[in-house]
Amino acid sequence: MVLRGDRGLHSLAVEEMSRTERVMAAVRGEPLDRLPIVFWHHFRPEGSGRAMAEATLRFFDDEFDLDIAKVMPDLPYPFPQRSIRSVDDWRLFEQIDPARSRYFTQRAEAVQILRDELGFDTPIVMTVFSPLAEAMYAATDQDTFLAHAQEAPVVVHEALSIVAENLRAHIRDVIAAGADGVFFAIQGCTRSIMPDAQYREFGRPYDLMALQGGINGWLNILHVHGDRDLMFDQVLDYPVQVLSWSDRLAGPSLREARMMTSKCLMGGWHEFGPLANGPEDRIRTEAEDAIAQTGGRKLILANGCSVPDETDHQWLHVAREIAEDLVLPD
Repeated sequence: MVLRGDRGLHSLAVEEMSRTERVMAAVRGEPLDRLPIVFWHHFRPEGSGRAMAEATLRFFDDEFDLDIAKVMPDLPYPFPQRSIRSVDDWRLFEQIDPARSRYFTQRAEAVQILRDELGFDTPIVMTVFSPLAEAMYAATDQDTFLAHAQEAPVVVHEALSIVAENLRAHIRDVIAAGADGVFFAIQGCTRSIMPDAQYREFGRPYDLMALQGGINGWLNILHVHGDRDLMFDQVLDYPVQVLSWSDRLAGPSLREARMMTSKCLMGGWHEFGPLANGPEDRIRTEAEDAIAQTGGRKLILANGCSVPDETDHQWLHVAREIAEDLVLPD
């Protein structure tokens, strides 16, 4: 055992953990040597699994020594975005042959390269957008998707089902390749886009279908994307270990969420706030407030969503340094 003497705390602390041990302990609500931390933005590499892996290593491992290596969604689902204009266009979605799809093979290759480089002391998660998110990306705009869902729900359901089956296979493949889980980003789960009943029809069933592919993962993270009016209660029973959302932008707060679920929570930093713009004292204040809201248990300190790509890395370095001396309650 070692003494943690920082800032007047004199009780015995947990011995130093590996990244995997630290994140596992956070997920389970067990004592920690320090709070696990992660943050991210998009890299937009040149379209290969190796480029994705190299960008991930540079950012998450080499530069910032973060506790989770999150593979960004920079190799997109193989369907042209903003291309669906008519109802019949939804019929163009088809089953993907994993062996012949770069979406499958290159993403799996990225995971394999990362696992070879990082060993098993660092958790790896692959970012995957939900079936409804992919469908809304495929439509020319959200209004087109919503109009088609009302006009021809059977056709849209069939397309969503195909995408969900493809994503289920993809998630299964990346976990088999060495990922510990997925960062499953859902969109549309906000009343600013659609009412609850419509998400229960066009979102939830296909989320759950896709997530079946993650059954062997211990670090499946559900990210509820949106800046207001999240349907948080609709996803609390999803088969994931961690919940991520913009707690400081959209709510609920970490404290409110802790009253709603026993799952590990991931957040605490406003993605457009001090983490992206400074100053140092406000980055620390948000981090300490996240601990105060949760007691520091079942918490991964993170941005609510991707920080702007142009964020000055000096503030991310400050955040990483702050994580080293944050005081956790006994």
